[in-house]
Amino acid sequence: MIDHAHDLALLRQADERLLTALEKLDDAAVAAPSRLPGWTGGHVLAHLARNADALVNVLAGRPMYVSAEARDADIERDAPRPLAAQLADLRASGRRFADATAAPADWSRTVTLRNGVTDSASRVPFRRLIEVELHHVDLGIGYELEDLPAEFTARETEFLTDRFTGHPDVPATLLTAPDGRQWRTGHTEGEPVRVTGAPADLMGWLAGRRDGSALRTEGGPLPALPPL
Repeated sequence: MIDHAHDLALLRQADERLLTALEKLDDAAVAAPSRLPGWTGGHVLAHLARNADALVNVLAGRPMYVSAEARDADIERDAPRPLAAQLADLRASGRRFADATAAPADWSRTVTLRNGVTDSASRVPFRRLIEVELHHVDLGIGYELEDLPAEFTARETEFLTDRFTGHPDVPATLLTAPDGRQWRTGHTEGEPVRVTGAPADLMGWLAGRRDGSALRTEGGPLPALPPL
């Protein structure tokens, strides 16, 4: 059962961590390259602000973005702004998302995201949490995958293994964390490739943030995952 209220509380904490970290930076740091190819920190922050507005659209039953081209153009437009403008935009867009999620609503309804993907409205706060937490790491400003809350890491691992389950290009795979937790993904039949490693390394590999070199495999090579 998805608890959207719990996820909104986690999101408020993640937002505060991000904003507190950003307040210690300067314009040069925001203009520096991020860990995402071709994107500066400004691109990451612009994306986060526009994603908040896009999820407001989703909750209101509107298209998430006008088009892929408009989404990319908005990020490019907003990326060069100084830190103060980025912070103001993040706070304002965050308030708009908070207002949208505070309104009475049927959280069991189905909503439509990008590329025709559908989900329960109750999962939208967690989807936003994913954006804030992972892109905080992507900024490369001292917040690492190991710093993510354990609950988030476990849930994001489950979310991503569900996403790849049944994918024709991913062989049957069994992930195991040091505490014995396991997740299956890829093909649903056949002997799985067994992958073990630290929670941050497992989730980082699934999320495309690590190459999997820290993981151990049995029964075959580490599967190549399709882009998210």
